[in-house]
Amino acid sequence: MKRTNYLVQSALIAAIYACITIIFAPISYGQLQVRISEALTVLPYFTPAAIPGLFIGCVIANIYGGGGIIDIVFGSLATLLAAILSYKANKKILVPLPPVIVNGIVIGFVLNYLYSLPLIITMIWVTIGQLIACYGIGYPLMSILERYKKNIF
Repeated sequence: MKRTNYLVQSALIAAIYACITIIFAPISYGQLQVRISEALTVLPYFTPAAIPGLFIGCVIANIYGGGGIIDIVFGSLATLLAAILSYKANKKILVPLPPVIVNGIVIGFVLNYLYSLPLIITMIWVTIGQLIACYGIGYPLMSILERYKKNIF
C-alpha cells in the first residue's frame, strides 16, 4: 500500500503541475514568467513522492511550452535538482529557496541560448518570477498544508 500511495501522490503532483502550467501558459513561459505551478515545489517538504512528480509534471509542461528539447531536458532537470534540494532543506523557510536559485540560473541560461536574451537580465527576471511563485504562493501553501499533512500525505 505504501508503494501505491507513493505512485499515486507522484502522479497527482505531476498532473497538477502540468495542468496549472498549461492553463496559465501566457505567464508560464519566457523571460518574464511567473510559473504558478512552481508553488508546488514546496511539496518535497511533505513527501519524497513530490520529487518525481514535479519532474514529470515539468517534462509534460515543457513539451507543451515550445522551447524544444533543450528546455524539456534542462528545464526539467533543473526542477528535479531543485526538488531534491528542497527535500533536503533543514528549515521550513529554506524549502522554497532551491527552485528560486536553480531555476533562476538554469532557465536563464536556457532562455539565453534559445532566444539570445541577455543572460544576466534574464536570470534576474526568472529569479523574480520564481520568488513570487515559490515564496509568494508556495510558502503560504506550505503553511496551509502543514495543518492537514497527516490527512493528505
